[in-house]
Amino acid sequence: MKRKSFIKLSVGVLPGVLFGMKAVAAGRLKKGIKVDIGKDRFEKSISLLEGDTFFTKVSSEDTNGDLYIFESTRVKKGGPALHRHDDQDEWWYVLSGEFLIRVGDETFTAKVGDSVFGPRGIPHAFSKTSEGEAKLLMSFQPAGKMETFFKAVSEGKMAKMSEQEQDNFRKAHGFERVGPPIDYMKKP
Repeated sequence: MKRKSFIKLSVGVLPGVLFGMKAVAAGRLKKGIKVDIGKDRFEKSISLLEGDTFFTKVSSEDTNGDLYIFESTRVKKGGPALHRHDDQDEWWYVLSGEFLIRVGDETFTAKVGDSVFGPRGIPHAFSKTSEGEAKLLMSFQPAGKMETFFKAVSEGKMAKMSEQEQDNFRKAHGFERVGPPIDYMKKP
């Protein structure tokens, strides 16, 4: 490329790049936030299933979609079906209780203070195995549409859907069911 052409191209592209960066920065929080223990970022927790409550700690709205962090308080044993996010990494940190967490071909027993990372594109699932209440701190990076999905489920949007409709709904929110939940009765 000739020098003149390169300079013209650079000058033409630079405003678009700078405007794009400004647009991204505009959607981000401009101050710190604190969310107290047992509280939700918006003072409205998300209830997915009987006894499972999510408390948003960092909303995807806070990070312009870069990150979503929530605390999952679970009462019932079990967990979600084996699934895959093609565009998000997922991370679990055990605050209380015990979980089996499967990532790919490995299944980990995770206790208080343990963390497990699930890279994007790798099927994963988790299952609460301990008695009583258990808590996980979970994150999605980037956030994708997971927060929107959890809110929709909390509002009952999947309750009357067929299995195929549920699978389509998951895909519309950036992930796909690829197998059954972990059998929490069979520890590795």
